[in-house]
Amino acid sequence: MTDTSPVSEPLLALHDLPARWKTKRVFTFVDAAARFDTRSLFLALWRLWRDDASRCERLHVVAVAPLPALDTPPPADSDPLLAELARVWPMRVPGVHRLEFEAGRVVLTLAVGDDMLSKLWLRADAFHVDATPDDDPRKWSKTLARFAGDGATLCVDVAEPGRDSWTRALAASGFECRPSDGRIAAHFAPRWRVRRHEPPLPANVTTREAIVIGAGLAGCAVTSCFASRGWRVTLIDRHASPARDASGNPAGVFHPIVWRDDSSAARLTRAGFLCALQRWQTLEAAGHDLGRSAGLLQIADSEEDAKALADAIARFGYPRNYVTPTTCDDASRVAGVEVARGGWLFPRGGAISPAAVCAAQLAAAGDALTMRMNSAVAQIAFDGRDWRAFDARGELIAKAPVMVLANAHDAARLASLHGDPTRGVRGQLSIVEMSPLDALTLPVVGDGYAVPLGARRTLIGATYDIDETDPHVREAGHAENVERVGRMLGGIGDIRASQGRVAFRCVTSDRMPMIGALADETAARRDARRLSGAWPLDLPRMPGLHGAFAFGSRGLVWATLAAELIASQAEGEPWPIERELAEAVDPARFFLRALRHGEIGPP
Repeated sequence: MTDTSPVSEPLLALHDLPARWKTKRVFTFVDAAARFDTRSLFLALWRLWRDDASRCERLHVVAVAPLPALDTPPPADSDPLLAELARVWPMRVPGVHRLEFEAGRVVLTLAVGDDMLSKLWLRADAFHVDATPDDDPRKWSKTLARFAGDGATLCVDVAEPGRDSWTRALAASGFECRPSDGRIAAHFAPRWRVRRHEPPLPANVTTREAIVIGAGLAGCAVTSCFASRGWRVTLIDRHASPARDASGNPAGVFHPIVWRDDSSAARLTRAGFLCALQRWQTLEAAGHDLGRSAGLLQIADSEEDAKALADAIARFGYPRNYVTPTTCDDASRVAGVEVARGGWLFPRGGAISPAAVCAAQLAAAGDALTMRMNSAVAQIAFDGRDWRAFDARGELIAKAPVMVLANAHDAARLASLHGDPTRGVRGQLSIVEMSPLDALTLPVVGDGYAVPLGARRTLIGATYDIDETDPHVREAGHAENVERVGRMLGGIGDIRASQGRVAFRCVTSDRMPMIGALADETAARRDARRLSGAWPLDLPRMPGLHGAFAFGSRGLVWATLAAELIASQAEGEPWPIERELAEAVDPARFFLRALRHGEIGPP
C-alpha cells in the first residue's frame, strides 16, 4: 500500500504529468474510479507534485466514491503521506469532504454518495474513469464534457466489449480519442463553441487583492481563506477590533442538524460542520486555543420527534461518532442534570469561543492582512477595474478587484439587493451563576441552549426578536431565557440571570445564508424577458463582488464553508459543495425567483 507510484506511473504519463501543470497555478484532476483506488492514485499525484520543483501552486484531486468507500480508513503505517491521509480521514457520512495537505496546497475532495460527479461544479484539467458494464457512455461523456477545461486529458479504463461505444460517445461530446494499452486515452478538443456557465472573474484577478467588509466569523474566515491562497486582504470593520457583534458572545454552540429527510439545510449544515472541524483542528495544531469543548446534547421538542429522529438516524446509517440517539435516562446521565425528554448526542459537536476563532484566523493570515478598524463603509462602487469602499464623508477606505460583503444586514444595503431579502434579529443571552446548572457537563440545546462556562457560570439563551433594535439588556429577556431552559431541563428550580448581552443576527425568509457571487441586477433587468426562465448560472454577475452574510445563529457552522466556497469561485477551483447546495445559498436566489414570477421587467 505504501509504494503505489509504479501502479499509477503509466496512467500519469498518459496525462503528460508533471509537464502539464507547470503552466498552471491550479491543476484539477478528477478520479471517478468504481473500485475507489483513489488512495493509490492520489498518493501518486501527491508524491509527483512534491518531487517537482516546477509544480503548480495548488493541486486539486476530486475523487468520486460510493459511501462504503469510507468504511475502512487507510492504515497509518510507515508511509508519512498515507499516515497524514489516515489522520484526516472523514466520518462515514455522504456529501463532499475536503481534506487539505501541504498547508492547503494539495487538496483531496471526496465526493461521497450516488451519482456524485454530475452534482459537482468544477473545471477539470484531467480525468480518470474506471468504467463498469452498467455505465452509460453517453451520459458519462456529456458530464465529462460539461466539466472539461480546454485541452483536458481523459483516461478511461474499460473492457473490450464496451470500448467502441465509449469511443463513439466521447467523440460525440468533443473528445479526440486514441487506444492505449487497453485504455481509451483522449483530450477535450470540441469542433464547436462550448458554452461556459461560470461567474466572470475580474479582469485583473492576477493581482490577487481583496477587500473584506465585516470582521466577524464570516469576514475572518474569508480573510483566512484568501490569505492562504496568496491573496492580500484588507479587512474593514466599523468597530475598534474584530468579533464585536454576535461573534463576541462568550461562547457559541456548533453541531449539525438531523431531520427526518436529508434536506438541503441538513446537507449544508453537515458540510459546514465537517469543514469547520477540519479548519479548527488545523488552527489548534498550530497552537491556537479556541476554547473548544467536545460533545453536545440536543433535546427533542417532543417524544414523537425523539422517536422519529432516532428512526431517521438508523435509516441514514449515520455513524456513532456523528450522532447517537439517546433516551431520556441516557440523556440525563450524559448531561449531568435531569432532562425533559430524550434526544440525540453529537460527540463532535460542542461549544467554542467565536472571538478566539476569529483571532486565530486573522493570526493565520499573517502579513497578507491589512486591518482597517473604526471604519464604517457607507458606500461601495466599481470603476471597471476595482471595487472601492467609501466612508460617510466620501473618503476612500480601500480598493481591490475583489470585494466580499460579510457585514450581516448591512451587506444587502451596500449591494442594493432587490426586495430587501434580509431581516435583523435581536438576540439576548443570559449568564446564570451558582445554580443547579453548575452540574451540567456539556452544552445542551433544544428550545434554547445552556452552555457551561466554568467557575460556576452557565450561558443560557437566546431570545429571537425579529426586527427589534433595542441594544439594552432587558429583564423580560432573562425571564424568557430561563423559561426556555426550564422546558429542556427539569429540576433547575428558581434561577436568575446575573448579567446578559445583546447581539444582532441577520436572517433570510428561508433561513438559508447568502453565500457566493452577487448578481448584476441592473444587467439582468435589461434582459428580464430572456432571463424569466433562467437558472442561477445564467444570471449576469457583478465581477468580483461576493457575499457571505445572513448566517442567523449558525455562523460557527457555516462561516468556514462559506469562505471556502467564495475563495474557490474566485480562484476557479472545484466547489466544496454540490451545485444544488450552492444554488440554495446563492445571494441571487430571491432576485431570480422574482424574475421567474414576472415581478421584474425591463427598466
